[in-house]
Amino acid sequence: MHDFLFDHAHLDPNDQDAVDAAIWAEDNLEITTVGIDIGSSTSHLMFGRLHLRRLATGLSSRFVTAKRTVLWRSPILLTPYRSDTLIDAEALGRFIRDCYAEAGLTSGAVDSGAVILTGVALTRPNARAIADLFADEAGKFVCASAGHHLEAVMAAHGSGTVALSRRNSATLLNVDIGGGTCKFSLVRDGEILGNAALGVGGRLIVEDEEHRLIRIEESARIVARDLGFALSLGAVLPRTDRERLVRRMAGPLIDMIRGAPLDELGRSLLLTEKLPDWRRDADLVPAALTFSGGVAEFMFEREKRRFGDIGADLAHELQHALAHHRIEAPVWDSGQGIRATVIGAAQFTVQVSGNTILITDPERLPVRNLPVVACRFEAAAMADPAAVEDIVRSAVAGADLDPGSDSFALSFSWREEPLHAHLHALASGICAALPEALRRPPGLALLIDGDVGLTLGRIITTEIDPAAKVIAIDSVQLSQFDYVDIGAVAKPAKVVPLIIKSLVF
Repeated sequence: MHDFLFDHAHLDPNDQDAVDAAIWAEDNLEITTVGIDIGSSTSHLMFGRLHLRRLATGLSSRFVTAKRTVLWRSPILLTPYRSDTLIDAEALGRFIRDCYAEAGLTSGAVDSGAVILTGVALTRPNARAIADLFADEAGKFVCASAGHHLEAVMAAHGSGTVALSRRNSATLLNVDIGGGTCKFSLVRDGEILGNAALGVGGRLIVEDEEHRLIRIEESARIVARDLGFALSLGAVLPRTDRERLVRRMAGPLIDMIRGAPLDELGRSLLLTEKLPDWRRDADLVPAALTFSGGVAEFMFEREKRRFGDIGADLAHELQHALAHHRIEAPVWDSGQGIRATVIGAAQFTVQVSGNTILITDPERLPVRNLPVVACRFEAAAMADPAAVEDIVRSAVAGADLDPGSDSFALSFSWREEPLHAHLHALASGICAALPEALRRPPGLALLIDGDVGLTLGRIITTEIDPAAKVIAIDSVQLSQFDYVDIGAVAKPAKVVPLIIKSLVF
């Protein structure tokens, strides 16, 4: 028996520094990132630096954000328009270029980025024009098209409400009031239990310096009709009618915050399903409220200027309701208002062995920027195809994705024994939930934290749906707000490279 003693004392300081740096680099990354938020009413961006560290558990290939530092925040831009609904992409591009210059950064100095599109920015002509602004960054940037559900979830994270709820083991209701909509997220112990959206916002009407109406959203017209008058572009809205409009508009917003039933107007302004009913479950009653979005800046008195809209007026109505106990829950400042969005995107690469994966159409690879739909299956649910189907459908809908037209990756963990009956039940539920996705090239991506990718893929393609197109890859740890690039299969090693990009709040 021999004892081997390794002594690095013979290394000179430069060599020792090189060894230390190599060891550190194996498990640490530092990147510069940008988060760009483009909405119906306002747009802004921020640059940040992220320190990523490899998870210490097992032989994990997953990196997590260990530290985030904001380097520079842009001013808030009122989103420029060429017409009522068409965003001026040229003016928006100038704003972004000016921000890079003022921050002292070039596009080459930015390693990754996230572009968040909400509201009218999601419409086809706008989305196409905005995408062209970032065409040169296609490999580094992810573009998150956030509908009402996803926007509510992002606001809950970006405002700091999720972290605040987790830190205090509390149930919180985040109320994010933007220019065109209000999003609600009910959060308990850091987990989002439900969200909703209401057509109430601070820029539903906009006036010029002569108080003529230059912008009227449909929700404002609905409220005006409920009050018995009409809104017309170019007309001057009498002060009394303006006050009535704001007060009536605030009513459904306050009812949602209180958990009270919505009246007929409130139901007509509801853009999603309702929040979970905490009047029937004491465990769901919010211990406190958090506010984010542009109107929150007025509520917390961080903004004094007027922008020709009703943002400050809505804030005043909410403050009045809080002061007179129409809203009884206390308000906690979660830390972010109008800037409740992403700081950017983390990014790292992993290599997955081809020995335990199944790809029906490898010639269709690579694919880029697939949004990850993370599912959580309890052991009992995995053995029940109907339960699996419900969970998958709910997760896809919660990400505002259309399985008939949108490409995405389904992610979940497998910690059970690889029993054929359970895997068949899981595969059956997935196939029942997403038949369209299994027909569309390059196929449905199944990214599994476990060792059943090949088996699950074979069950789908040989026992359930021989025509299915599947990319089944295991030993990958993914979560909500991840996006993934799946590279071409490297031969002869059959290794598949994955680039994982994660939104960071």
